[in-house]
Amino acid sequence: MNLELRTFSIRDAAAEEDEQRIASFLRTVEVERIDTAYADAGWRVLVHYRDLRRREEQAQIESAIQAALNGWRGDVARSQGISRDEVLSNNLLAEVARFAPTTEVELSVIASSLGESSHKHGAAIVAVVRQTMEELTG
Repeated sequence: MNLELRTFSIRDAAAEEDEQRIASFLRTVEVERIDTAYADAGWRVLVHYRDLRRREEQAQIESAIQAALNGWRGDVARSQGISRDEVLSNNLLAEVARFAPTTEVELSVIASSLGESSHKHGAAIVAVVRQTMEELTG
């Protein structure tokens, strides 16, 4: 997850109020770094952060996609008499859940980055991801 930036001012004339506003914001994020400088009758504060709500939302999406893909690959493995890993490796499953590809092209890029192929089940994998995303947002 990429860092986000937000700038605050702590005015000399309203320092307590401004500090409370910043403190309230800081309780909702994971701070990576804070830079400060004094200029024009107040402090300027630059906060580099990760939004905790987005992190939680992303974790929920990944978990739902993993669960759906695990169910799907279990069904395919049983019907074809092969192992679950032969249908979809654990590594590829984790990356698919992480990036949530909704096209076979996106999936093939992810699979290729792991040295794997998505050709055999690509359409079905993408369909599971799409359906899961629709259920989460619908």
